[in-house]
Amino acid sequence: MVKDQFLAWMKEGSISIPSFLLSHYKEMGLNEYEFMILLQIQLFIEKGNGFPTPDEISGRMTLDITDCSSHLRRLIQKGYLEIQEEYTADSILFERYSLDPLNEKIVQHFIKVQNQPQVPAETEESLYTIFEKEFGRPLSPFECETLAMWMEDDHHSTMIKAALKEAVISGKLNFRYIDRILFEWKRNGIMTPDQAKTHGQKFRMNKRERKQEVQTASKNVPFFNWLEQ
Repeated sequence: MVKDQFLAWMKEGSISIPSFLLSHYKEMGLNEYEFMILLQIQLFIEKGNGFPTPDEISGRMTLDITDCSSHLRRLIQKGYLEIQEEYTADSILFERYSLDPLNEKIVQHFIKVQNQPQVPAETEESLYTIFEKEFGRPLSPFECETLAMWMEDDHHSTMIKAALKEAVISGKLNFRYIDRILFEWKRNGIMTPDQAKTHGQKFRMNKRERKQEVQTASKNVPFFNWLEQ
């Protein structure tokens, strides 16, 4: 009996997960649900089902069908998953999932990591960790995706940190404001934290001067006492 159960377990097989993906999926812009969906699809493919339905995938997870469908669409939109059309030997059209885009992104991120300057681990914190400390809470999947997009959009980590600092100073700690800062810096050719600091100081100074001008102008407006008429 035990032998038969062991053989049945062996027949279930196993899947191979790149250790690099397991260590870096967060940096690549994937959350835990998306990561697990990709693993489930890989398992379905290896078991002969190349196009599992959201119902089949969600049945193995703690997601309902609606959320699973939403994550699948996001994975396709973000370029981690692809639907391919093929024909059988009888010229019947069918669809299947392809994980080739995921593998390409793994290679691209691996090359990017290898080309980054080596910084001692004890002196370099993850951007995600820094943001979570400043926000005082874990980042949402949307915020993680936004942070990953900033890193892919030629924004160096030092400039992202500088934008976060600028948002803290301005008292506007939210991703939309930080995104505006990065956009303005890129448009104005600001490439270093020192340039960003100077630009921020000038911006705040001009803002204070405009506020003072408005306050002065309001004081100079004559007061008309309607009760005396």
